[in-house]
Amino acid sequence: MRHRKQGRALSRNPSHRRAMLANMATSVLEKERVQTTTAKAKEVRRLVERLITFGKRNDLHARRQAVRVIRNRSVVAKLFGTLADRYADRAGGYTRIIHIGQRQGDAAEMSILELIDRERTIDVQTAEPKEEEQPKKTRRSSKEAEPASEAVTEEAATSEAVTEEAATSEAEPEVAAAKTKKSKKADDKEE
Repeated sequence: MRHRKQGRALSRNPSHRRAMLANMATSVLEKERVQTTTAKAKEVRRLVERLITFGKRNDLHARRQAVRVIRNRSVVAKLFGTLADRYADRAGGYTRIIHIGQRQGDAAEMSILELIDRERTIDVQTAEPKEEEQPKKTRRSSKEAEPASEAVTEEAATSEAVTEEAATSEAEPEVAAAKTKKSKKADDKEE
């Protein structure tokens, strides 16, 4: 019986679960938005809300309690600075969970856990795709650029020859038709 047992085991032993939740809480506080399974999001939300409350308290003991979970000093500084100021007037409810459907493969229920009142909110479905980036230039790419430019000029010369042939074939359709018949007969003989 599971009487009086709180929290989710998440199919992990206690040390693994604690480490995973601490890492996810750090990511939520750092990036202010994380995509994960719904069960993990509900567990991480408890931890993140407690950490933001520590940040609002802003005393030495609260800072030490936060450092026990968050190992990244820059995230701790953000928690006790920016985030504590942002949520100073709010009495809890610092996060929201947005359900986004099921994961391909194992059909796990997926969600986005994000902080409320973040600077920029991006809608998952209407997010614009990023523009294609130019490939990085390397020392080798500058050497390869010269032969590539020569290949481009060769392609241009062959395309010009093809267009000239097309122009002559348009002027003399009977001759072009005769050439195609001859080429078909030659292909049949080769087979």
